[in-house]
Amino acid sequence: MSDFPPIASLRSFEAVARLGSVTQAAKEMNVTHSAVSQQIKILEELVGVKLFIRHGRGVQISEEGRLYALQIREALNHISDATRLVQVKPRTMELTLATVPSFGNHWLMPRLMRFREKFPLISLRLQVSLTVTSLQQQGIDIAIRMGQGDWEGMDSRFLFSDELIVVAAPGYNNGNLPATPQEVAKSHIIFSTESWKSWCLNAGLEKEIVPAGLRINDSNLVLEAVRLGAGIALERRSLVRDAIARGELVQITSFSAPYPWHYWLVTSAQTEKAREISLFISWLDEEIALWREQTP
Repeated sequence: MSDFPPIASLRSFEAVARLGSVTQAAKEMNVTHSAVSQQIKILEELVGVKLFIRHGRGVQISEEGRLYALQIREALNHISDATRLVQVKPRTMELTLATVPSFGNHWLMPRLMRFREKFPLISLRLQVSLTVTSLQQQGIDIAIRMGQGDWEGMDSRFLFSDELIVVAAPGYNNGNLPATPQEVAKSHIIFSTESWKSWCLNAGLEKEIVPAGLRINDSNLVLEAVRLGAGIALERRSLVRDAIARGELVQITSFSAPYPWHYWLVTSAQTEKAREISLFISWLDEEIALWREQTP
């Protein structure tokens, strides 16, 4: 900006106008007399107006200088106030988190309110997708993924393992819920992408339950169909435990099967938000510890 004077010239001008002396202004600013005089000269040349009338070794502010000084003093005060505000007000931090829809919906969302209460200065943006994308290319700071933790170029931190259990709505089949693995096999089953092989083996069934009838490739829709009483389903405990605790779903039999994938916290090897990520990880560790305590 060609019409914006150097801040050093403005400060020198304001100090001389207020104190009425170049010497006192130099002393207040902890600079030399000649430095203040030089800054005044630069300012006068830029604005094209004589701001001071020289009397021997002293100066007297001109009428144009007096009016200009009032405006400059107000502007400098605004700058000073803004600087104090930014120094006192804590920095708002932002964090972009990516996760799969089912985990975000059934495990993460019910707990995020506690994160926001604990860290109100962190603005959290949630990006939900089934696609595993590059964190840096998508502007993602941290991700919760399912897998084996072997994503190239990423730092992976193990969170927890999961298991598969059979669930139904309390009112399914008019409340006559299957009580044995054999009765489960004869029920209306809503099939997801999960294989029943391990569950059937643990439950002692000689014949594996294979997909037939209604098949859905999204756990959110599977669980909604179960809630509506359309059938039973084999799903991750992490997605149904809260619903079971609320009485919305019921676990059918005590048999379970290990989930083949684990949950991982994934970050880029070159992240610029180490503090925000550290705070999120600390909170997540607490939530996982609590979840484990409350999970049978």
